[in-house]
Amino acid sequence: MDMVNPILLKRTLQKVTMINSLYGRVTGKKDGFLFIKTGGVEWELTVSSFSLDQISPVGEDAKIFVYLHHREDQMKLFGFSTEEERSIFMDLLTVDGIGPKQAIKILSGINPSNFIETLEKDDLENLCRIPGLGRKSAQKILLSLKGKLKVNIEERSEYEDIVNALAEMGFDRKEAFQAVLKVKKELDTVSLDKGEMERELFKKTILLLSR
Repeated sequence: MDMVNPILLKRTLQKVTMINSLYGRVTGKKDGFLFIKTGGVEWELTVSSFSLDQISPVGEDAKIFVYLHHREDQMKLFGFSTEEERSIFMDLLTVDGIGPKQAIKILSGINPSNFIETLEKDDLENLCRIPGLGRKSAQKILLSLKGKLKVNIEERSEYEDIVNALAEMGFDRKEAFQAVLKVKKELDTVSLDKGEMERELFKKTILLLSR
């Protein structure tokens, strides 16, 4: 029987409850950055040009969807005006060679709807028009994501916290997402409440990925 390190499991379960969004007063905007105050804390978020234009003006309240990028030497928040844009950002991170900074640059060069349409049409030339995106990287994006985004966006939003936690443990994000979907199908035959479902889904996905 496969065993999960109980200390590691406990530590990771604590990470499953991630920050989904921030709601507060927009205090500043500048190229590539948004500042929002919630309670007594002002947050700095890296955002795309698309989100910067869509988010409420300075002085007004706004809800910002966020992604926490955590490395040993730093923690950085990325902000998005819609869940769709955040989901595309996370899909871009599954492409070999695409990191958070480049993913934001890509989303600054094309809005989410046009990005999905470009992939569905297999339009490499339009993808290559995005500033800073070379032909080789554009080809990788097409090969990795074509035909997947429309299906993944809604599902990825539902399981985003679990996928984030698994990625922080060192598992490949794309493989983690596919494993979560596989385990979820198996658990659909079992009667569990929401909390039990999340715990079982997380535990069984770790076992599957560890084999």
